[in-house]
Amino acid sequence: MDKMRALLDSPAYIRADDDANFLHRDELRGTRLQLEYLKPELTLQELGIKSTIVLFGGTRIVEASEAVLRLGRQRERLAASPNDPDLRRQVSIAERIVAKSRYYDVARKFARLVAAWTKETGRDGEFIVTTGGGPGIMEAGNRGAHEAGVPTIGLNISLPMEQAPNAYISPELCFQFRYFALRKLHFIHRAQALVAFPGGFGTLDELFNALCLVQTRKMKPIPIILVGRDFWHAAFDAEFLASEGVIAPADVDLIHYAENADEIANHIRQWYEPAVRNSPGTETA
Repeated sequence: MDKMRALLDSPAYIRADDDANFLHRDELRGTRLQLEYLKPELTLQELGIKSTIVLFGGTRIVEASEAVLRLGRQRERLAASPNDPDLRRQVSIAERIVAKSRYYDVARKFARLVAAWTKETGRDGEFIVTTGGGPGIMEAGNRGAHEAGVPTIGLNISLPMEQAPNAYISPELCFQFRYFALRKLHFIHRAQALVAFPGGFGTLDELFNALCLVQTRKMKPIPIILVGRDFWHAAFDAEFLASEGVIAPADVDLIHYAENADEIANHIRQWYEPAVRNSPGTETA
């Protein structure tokens, strides 16, 4: 009996698809990549998700009330140690975040506008707002869609630091990824537009991934809209790259700029609705 129990308890006896330790071996990376592609893909197919609008932006760009609260805390700390250069720097950063907190409202309103547009045009399962599923601008995008009563997707990534999905993602469309590569594939796979708000390395990574794929004809052209012209001109100068001869002059035209939710929505509508694009008085950026 003891021998039988030992056999049944042996790691070797665990069926391969039930063996977590086996599935996490380095040699199973290819299998994990395939699974990480298939689980979201099959789920989205089953739920009738045909296309998406992808929204990126900084996790630290929070709602104005929260940004002001954080600034107040930093100013209190500086008041207690007025000669601390690091605290002065933190106050300056917090002030810049307050200035950018308006983008939270822009992202939230834009997501509501997309929802209204899809309802008006009967585009069920199309132009579903998709974000990285985290806080900040991503939360704002999911929040606006949620408030409009339409499904919204969050593609989270497991990281060494603690991260949780924001509360506005549709539960059946809340995914978690191990690999950035597969997460980026799912961002792009159904994307009909990409809207990038001010953000850090993650936002830049997703933006440049899309620009490279469109530039090299690995994916069809889609609207790529940068929100906040001043920020983006400071962070990324496409015209400089063209003048240096490292990209073609036409590549600069892959990018559009917008400052508010209506401008973003109009760019996308003009792209996909010829009647809107060709109507009298319609202007493009």
